[in-house]
Amino acid sequence: MALLLIGSLVAFVDRQVVAIVVGPMSRDLGIGDAQIGWLYGIFALFYAVAGVPIAWLADRYSRKWLIAIGVFLWSLMTVACGLTRNFWEILLARVGVGVGEASITPATVSMVGDLFPREQIPLALSIYQTGAIIGSGLAFVIGGVVLGIVEQAEPLVLPVVGALAPWQQTFVYVGLPGFVLALIILMLREPTRRHLPTATREPVAATTQKSLETRVDAPRGFAELRGFYRSHWQTLALHHLGFLSLALMGYAFVFWTVTYFVRVHGMGAADASQTFGWIFLVAGPMGPILAALLAQRLAKSGRADANISAGMIGGLLALPVIVAIQFAPSALVAFVLYVPAMVLVNSPFGIANAALPLIAPPQLRAQVAAVNMLVGAVGMMLGPPLAGYFNEQVFPGPDGVRYSLLSLTCIFGFLGSLLLWFCRPFYARSLAQAEAQIAADEAALAAFA
Repeated sequence: MALLLIGSLVAFVDRQVVAIVVGPMSRDLGIGDAQIGWLYGIFALFYAVAGVPIAWLADRYSRKWLIAIGVFLWSLMTVACGLTRNFWEILLARVGVGVGEASITPATVSMVGDLFPREQIPLALSIYQTGAIIGSGLAFVIGGVVLGIVEQAEPLVLPVVGALAPWQQTFVYVGLPGFVLALIILMLREPTRRHLPTATREPVAATTQKSLETRVDAPRGFAELRGFYRSHWQTLALHHLGFLSLALMGYAFVFWTVTYFVRVHGMGAADASQTFGWIFLVAGPMGPILAALLAQRLAKSGRADANISAGMIGGLLALPVIVAIQFAPSALVAFVLYVPAMVLVNSPFGIANAALPLIAPPQLRAQVAAVNMLVGAVGMMLGPPLAGYFNEQVFPGPDGVRYSLLSLTCIFGFLGSLLLWFCRPFYARSLAQAEAQIAADEAALAAFA
């Protein structure tokens, strides 16, 4: 679990570093805020699209090998970002980063389902989600440190490629550790796929065993996935769209944070990145853990909708804090407000993933996680470029970024919370159906053993 968390951490470092070098990169490449935003958006698009076929592989083949190959690919493409000379080259490299990173979440969700009892899965996946948050914080800390160092150092000159600007060197240096991690991932033990959580697999009557294994063991492609979505379409539609809206708000807010402090409060990019990174690093991981603990407390009190309610509460409480940040009179006040903001903005996303394995059949866990990743990545894809468009076209000028973030927060934060409110009773029904099916399967195995 620790190695999977580190993998998520490294993924987010490589994913977020583009947000640190917005200023120098846009000057060197001659591109605007909307194009800068699409460097994150195109990553998100291919991250999401590649996740579905990779999840199909994760439900059938070695998950540790899928993760190791993905780590190697995204690290290679992060280094490649630092060797590019124009917008289209770096856009293509970001596509490779997205495809590589698409491997880790579906494979991890599948593995966690085999490593932990059902009642511990939400907390386990919320802990895994802290890797993403810690990685985002480290991206700003490490990226800011590296940028500050390379800005003062002699230019790096490589054979064939030539001299690299400081922002290019930042990509190269943060991408290199992933090659070592890929080798370490291969040392993981591939867990046995455990389809029925508590029943032992003693020999049973052949027809009964065949019937049960057809239902819970044999992967039957996307037809079975479509059937699951048809049976639970209200739960899944409201879940996916609600957390998508909160993701759009969160990714826009985080991506443009350094630019906000540079333009609104006159800070240097390296200093703003490091300060924000430490806040993210300390406060951010608390969000998913607190949401998971809240969900556990609600579940113990009899709330079957506990996982959805916990995510909704975190998203709703984030709204007033983000609004207050945009009107902070100084950088110091803004940074103080960022502490609760990072807790609350990050709180819904661990529980969003953790809610799904509890209602999905075991043989579909990775694929359902990939669909959720696909939908959530729409928020990741649209948040940064949409805010960039607002910066340029709706609220131009140095202060425009604060009004862009204010607008997106109010619209999508409220919409996401509202959708999750309506999701609660449907999720409770889906959870009851899943638990009834598990009880029936275990009873059948016990009766014929």
